[in-house]
Amino acid sequence: MPSASEGRIVPAALAAQLRTEVLAGRLPLGSPLREEEIAARTGHSRHTVRAALARLVAERLAVAEPYRGVRVTDASDDEFVALQQLRCALESEAVRLLGAAHGDRWPDDVLGPVRAAVQELARQPDDDWPAVAAAHAAVHRTLVAAAGSPRITDAHDRLDAELLLVLVHVRPAYSVAELVAEHAAYVEDVQRDGGGAVRAHLEHSTRLVLDARRAARSGEHEA
Repeated sequence: MPSASEGRIVPAALAAQLRTEVLAGRLPLGSPLREEEIAARTGHSRHTVRAALARLVAERLAVAEPYRGVRVTDASDDEFVALQQLRCALESEAVRLLGAAHGDRWPDDVLGPVRAAVQELARQPDDDWPAVAAAHAAVHRTLVAAAGSPRITDAHDRLDAELLLVLVHVRPAYSVAELVAEHAAYVEDVQRDGGGAVRAHLEHSTRLVLDARRAARSGEHEA
């Protein structure tokens, strides 16, 4: 009989494996996550699979519905817009706190990690969009963390997986170089313009993602 710690660790490890599959785009949006299939493929019991899937549901990477089982989340355009609005509120408050503490010229110990995250984004290959999307999210996550508010950071982090789920399945018309240039400018803009720069940046990215989602749906219908 497994120990209590094993009962927690094994589902967590399986959840991490399934999370990677989802965020790498290997499981399409809306695709079913069947306990029996996952158990047979991974060698875990259905009880372990059920516990792992519950973790993904809690992260909003998956949804569980009566009589339909568990499937990969397929957020609507309205749900994506709402997600971006919540991100904007959190990031704007983080930037406000940074401005209140440092004015419009933030010190190197604040900017250093954020600029390092932009440099890490620049190292991602154009042909690995999931890696690019993750590095992109890390820039925003690092900026929010720089404000030093554990509650804001935690709330923002909870949106990370849900946002990545949208991004890895639809690629806006971006090269890595363009994405890096935009975010390097963003780091400078938020120091001067605070929440206004956050709103402008996220409204721009929201339009790009919505356009890409609509183009993808149009292509599916034509096929």
